[in-house]
Amino acid sequence: MTDRTSTTTANTGAPPARRPRILTGDRPTSDSFHLGNYVGTLANRVRLQDEYETFLLLADLHLLTTRTTNLEEIGHNIHGLVLDYLSVGIDPERTTIYLQSLVPEVMELTWIFMSLVSVPRAQRIPTLKEQVRDLKLQSASMALLAYPVLQAADILMVKGDLVPVGKDQLSHIELTREIARRFNDTFGPVFPEPEGLVGDVPTLPGTDGKAKMSKSLDNAIFLTDDARTVEEKVRSMYTDPNRIRADIPGRVEGNPVFIYHDAFNDDRAEVEDLKARYLQGKVGDVEVKRKLAAAINRFLDPIRARRAEFAQRKGLIDEIIQRGSDRARRECQRTLAETRQAMGLTYFRGAADVEVE
Repeated sequence: MTDRTSTTTANTGAPPARRPRILTGDRPTSDSFHLGNYVGTLANRVRLQDEYETFLLLADLHLLTTRTTNLEEIGHNIHGLVLDYLSVGIDPERTTIYLQSLVPEVMELTWIFMSLVSVPRAQRIPTLKEQVRDLKLQSASMALLAYPVLQAADILMVKGDLVPVGKDQLSHIELTREIARRFNDTFGPVFPEPEGLVGDVPTLPGTDGKAKMSKSLDNAIFLTDDARTVEEKVRSMYTDPNRIRADIPGRVEGNPVFIYHDAFNDDRAEVEDLKARYLQGKVGDVEVKRKLAAAINRFLDPIRARRAEFAQRKGLIDEIIQRGSDRARRECQRTLAETRQAMGLTYFRGAADVEVE
């Protein structure tokens, strides 16, 4: 993709064209990511940070949509997630890492967007029912119902063009596109209509064979797991349930062990050999899993080393978050000023108003 930041203004007098932007983020429900998070979004974030101007959101306000207890651990979780960002290769010099609650203007933009979304439309978001079911909630809170609208404000406050997400979040991106389109049609062209980007392995199954890896389901391998923990989790992995002996031909397609091999084993010849022998009933699950554990640990070793190195640098994480949040807040203030202007909400200019370029 061509970097358009070098566009000059000598002939036109127009401001330089900006690089296309990414907005993506995470709720700090845990202090570490798992392998499903890596293939779903983290790998894309690393790959795209040179092509796109990237904003990476630590969504602590989103956490309140489903949880209002034990909030004191949020700070610890945020610290751990940023360490994971750095350890997988996200560079704070190329990616703006920021904390949602340090950009209070996003709540005003959310309120504006809520006026453009009907309650029935918000209720049709598939993940709403899934979260109520998975978290065993009696009903959705107002915050949970408005979750996708706040997410739209997060994306559109920086005028995001691309949003790397898991497959289950694509419905949220579609709502964001609808909000942008409705605002632009009603008030004027302010917002882009962002596209969602799903990773090369859209959903990594859990170690128990269930459709999705999740901490709450206790079926995840984390980036912070040590080598022995990885080996134990891989040994207990779900595989072909119809294969009770090593000499019985097994199923490779849809087999979680081979999905993991395809995602993380860098020895492609070994993977193809294991698949061929598995289909012929010439290799046991023990060998297949042992080689998978070795492959995952090869993948995780440099991540573990970088994480340990960054963890030694006192004050680094706080500095990264503060610097990124200051930058994101300035972007949101500019977008909010432009939004108010398009809507005609300029009847009073206070000291906090930001000039629209």
